[in-house]
Amino acid sequence: MFYNTESAADDEFVTTLHDDEVSFVVLMQPRGAEDRLLRAIDDVALGELQQAIHEADEPEGEEARRPAALALEHTLLSLRAAGSEAVGQLVDGHALDLLRSVVEETHADEVIVLTAPHLVEEFLHRDWASRARHKVGVPVLKVYAHNDEEQ
Repeated sequence: MFYNTESAADDEFVTTLHDDEVSFVVLMQPRGAEDRLLRAIDDVALGELQQAIHEADEPEGEEARRPAALALEHTLLSLRAAGSEAVGQLVDGHALDLLRSVVEETHADEVIVLTAPHLVEEFLHRDWASRARHKVGVPVLKVYAHNDEEQ
C-alpha cells in the first residue's frame, strides 16, 4: 500500500475495506524535487493557488525524510490501533520496483494507493495507481485521501 496521509478517516476507511482480517505493508515516499512542477500544476488545476505559490517551500529530498518518517510512524500506529497488522518503510529510489518486490514477497492480494488528487499525472496515466497497475500483477485500488477541510 502506498500511503500519503495522516488522516484518521483514511485509516478507518482502509481498515474497513474488507470483512476479513487484513495486514498492511505501508510504503511512503518522501517528497522529491522532481515532481514539484507537477504538484504546482495540480494545485493550479484544483484552484489551490496559494498552495501552488508555496510549493517550493515544502521540504524535499533529505529534508523530507523526517516528516515522511513521522507520518509513516503515525500511520503504522493508527492502523495497528484499528486492529490491523502493519509494517512499513520509507521508499528510496524506484518505488514501483520496491512495490512489485513487496507484492511478490508478501503474496499480496491487492495494492491500495492512497493519495491526493493529481489531475495532470492522472490525465497522462503517470500517477502511482496507473503505473502500479502495469507493474505489480494484482488489483490496484486508488483511494483519494481526505484533506483537513473534509474532517
